[in-house]
Amino acid sequence: MADRSLLRRMGRAITLEADFYEEVEADTSSIRQAILVVLVACCAGALGTWLRDVALAPVPLENAPFRIVLDLVEPLVLWLIGSAFAYMVGATFFRGPETETDYPEVLRTTGFAFTPGLLRVFAFAPAPLGLTLTVVGDFWMLVCGVVAVRQALDFTTARAVGTFGVAYALMWLILTGLVLVL
Repeated sequence: MADRSLLRRMGRAITLEADFYEEVEADTSSIRQAILVVLVACCAGALGTWLRDVALAPVPLENAPFRIVLDLVEPLVLWLIGSAFAYMVGATFFRGPETETDYPEVLRTTGFAFTPGLLRVFAFAPAPLGLTLTVVGDFWMLVCGVVAVRQALDFTTARAVGTFGVAYALMWLILTGLVLVL
């Protein structure tokens, strides 16, 4: 029987363990943990920004509240919309003969891919450490996301990268359009 503790699962997620992503793909109850991982990543980013721009700043930044709210909400939006696009693109355009999936499977796997986002809490660290840890965490989430998509859609790595790239581009085109309209 697989260990289903949240911390162990998060540890397995960051090591890019393919079997782990297959496990959460098949475990419908893991959606609660995937949601929790994304929410904790949201809080980590917002806390890191608050510490950097308000609590530890010599002079609090004027746009700090906006940045904190953005860092609190952005990962959740990226997860929901990015996973939907990854599912749609992967299950249609990049679909292979072995592809069998649904949106909840993609949500479960990609939710755990947000685990490295916990590094965003260190955004407050002095330069260049804070920025470096944030960038490393974001890149690591990207790599975990590709592995999560690969396993959820039963793809090769090349198809997963293509799916992830097209989904990411579509998501940002739509979000940029919304921002421009608003």
